Amino acid sequence: MEIVIPQTGGPVGIYGFARPKPERAEELERLLLSFVEPTRDEPGSLQYQVHRDAADPSTLVFYELWRSADDLRAHLARPELADFQQRRLEYLREDLEIHWLTPLSATA
Repeated sequence: MEIVIPQTGGPVGIYGFARPKPERAEELERLLLSFVEPTRDEPGSLQYQVHRDAADPSTLVFYELWRSADDLRAHLARPELADFQQRRLEYLREDLEIHWLTPLSATA
């Protein structure tokens, strides 16, 4: 799955779903949570959160808000994220489901 980032003149948001293989669920959760603090420290990161779906606790939900598409591209190029992109199907029972958002309200 190639991530094609829409070009915008301002902030860009993402939310998505990660549905792990049962035997890899805890490992995937730890891995996604390990990305949180370093990502929040990146230039252009406005929000980065990982959630558990209340209706389906086996599904992890992520939400990201970036100052620009270029900031998000830089984030995805980081070695640990590039590695995860290459190996993601080792953890997932189906590929990531990603939805793009164009923020309409102020980000701060």
